[in-house]
Amino acid sequence: MDKACLLAHIIERLEHDSEVLRRAAQTAYETATAEENIAENKYDTLGLEASYLATGQARRTAEIRQALVSYQQLLLRDYDPVRGIQVSNRVTLEDEQGTRQCLFLGPEGAGLKIGEGDAQVTVITPRSPLGLQLLGKRLDDEVTLMLAGTAQVQCVVEVD
Repeated sequence: MDKACLLAHIIERLEHDSEVLRRAAQTAYETATAEENIAENKYDTLGLEASYLATGQARRTAEIRQALVSYQQLLLRDYDPVRGIQVSNRVTLEDEQGTRQCLFLGPEGAGLKIGEGDAQVTVITPRSPLGLQLLGKRLDDEVTLMLAGTAQVQCVVEVD
């Protein structure tokens, strides 16, 4: 999948997630404000819990909208060996056992997974430990992450 197609899939996923969360927040708000959910005693907390849920979902919806705007305005740039890896580059890393993973360094939306199987691309941001290490790296450079007290070394094998 080329980067333009990947970007389109990310935008589509964020739009879908935003709509799902918007509907969930609306449902929680309606539950919180429903007359039959007014607390009758201190142990009757359904309305209060629903309002907390609606608030959290509204915040998450705002975060997704912000990510959506970031991706809608994102200019896809080709890899520049002089500058190294930057936001909007797709990077393939290979570990010492030969296992590869494909990443897209995006402005927001960390953790999104686009595609399936060997074609799966995971979105990371420069704020993540791996994203921060990748900034400015070039082909054949290595990155090291500590996972569960073990150093994992991965090599940059492809960038576009």
